[in-house]
Amino acid sequence: MKVSGKVHFIGQIKAISDKYQSRDLVLKTDDKYPQTIPFQLSQDKVNLADNLKIGDSVEVSINIRGREWKSPTGDVKYFATLDVWSIQYQNTNTQAPVTEENPFGDDDSIF
Repeated sequence: MKVSGKVHFIGQIKAISDKYQSRDLVLKTDDKYPQTIPFQLSQDKVNLADNLKIGDSVEVSINIRGREWKSPTGDVKYFATLDVWSIQYQNTNTQAPVTEENPFGDDDSIF
């Protein structure tokens, strides 16, 4: 599934455990009724947001993940996560996509 919008928020990388890290990314859609949608980047995908800037127009490819959680008292809650696996710039300039293999798009000036 793909979702397009402008970057509204980019979180810091959080080490959840020794083996798991995540980062929040929020997009605001350009729909008639704009939506502010939170996404998650996890594990080796957290660096995909390194060169994004607030206001950048992007398209994210996501997987929808869901899980059930049961409290010690027996209450059951359900959670969904929109897990990003690819980010493509949508700006009018012809910038290369930000991917795991190309984490800086066209900006190779750091090398």
